[in-house]
Amino acid sequence: MKTVRTPDSQFENLPDFPFAAHYSEVPDGEDGSLRIHHLDEGRADGEIVLCLHGQPSWSYLYRHMIPVFVEAGYRVLVPDLVGFGRSDKPTKSSDYTYANHVRWMSAWLEGLDIRDANLFCQDWGGLIGLRLVAAYPERFARVVASNTGMPDGRGLPPEAAKAMWDVYEKIPVVQASELSRHFAAKDGPPGFFFWRKYCAESTDFNVGDVMSTLGSGMTAEIRAAYEAPFPSSEYEAGARQFPSLVPIFPDDVEIPTNKKAWESLAAYAKPFRTCFASDDPVTAGMQTVLENRVAGARDVDHIIIEGAGHFLQETHGPEVARAMIDFMQRYSSN
Repeated sequence: MKTVRTPDSQFENLPDFPFAAHYSEVPDGEDGSLRIHHLDEGRADGEIVLCLHGQPSWSYLYRHMIPVFVEAGYRVLVPDLVGFGRSDKPTKSSDYTYANHVRWMSAWLEGLDIRDANLFCQDWGGLIGLRLVAAYPERFARVVASNTGMPDGRGLPPEAAKAMWDVYEKIPVVQASELSRHFAAKDGPPGFFFWRKYCAESTDFNVGDVMSTLGSGMTAEIRAAYEAPFPSSEYEAGARQFPSLVPIFPDDVEIPTNKKAWESLAAYAKPFRTCFASDDPVTAGMQTVLENRVAGARDVDHIIIEGAGHFLQETHGPEVARAMIDFMQRYSSN
């Protein structure tokens, strides 16, 4: 597997990001390994808050939440998924599969021997993180799922796959500026189809465009920080591949695995909260599935962050962090 590492110079003098880099190796194949970067802030003996990002962001997304957790006495771990941030980046799209991402992060979780963690997961951080909770329920004390889910094809008969693929193949590759309109549309193909095709096929794919399009309202300086891990297209394979890995078609190879994972996740009885944004066009309604299916979600309160979009950590980070602290303090994991 060919990989690249973003030069350290790309991460110098990023605004509001004074955190030290930490690295660990996870096995990949018989003889290979991948380097995964993570942040590790706060008290070494503090209760762990584990934050998982999605696409196309990286640990920079949590810079406004980390100080709030640290001030409250927690230890905060924030890894960069493989293909993002300072972590290694395989250069072939085919190297990125849902199963590989779960395997890499499982090895990272076991390697650091993370226990009694409070998970905050958003976007692909949830698709991967909820699989980790299903596989290692004993390692997680509480879970906050934000703008995410774990699709398993529920409600879609297998015979629907061909019609869905026919629709997908016929839609055009649109500009990033048009994606929000397609997500908001009440008729026509699902907005996620356009999102998937843009990331997979657009010749104008740009991480900064994606972050801005989904409602972050960021300055040029902040946009550049999100673009920092991707100095050229050689580094973008993982960021472009993620939407194609979401098992939205009933014939997806990961549907059976996610169905099996749901058996464990549904039985997770420790405190489980949804913390969704009021204005996220990508994941609207997914919180209801989690609230209804996860055992630990039935006796806790769930919250909506008003005025927030898909990347609520960027726009409402301190508010989200304080809400999670309140959740952790009010709900015992025993």
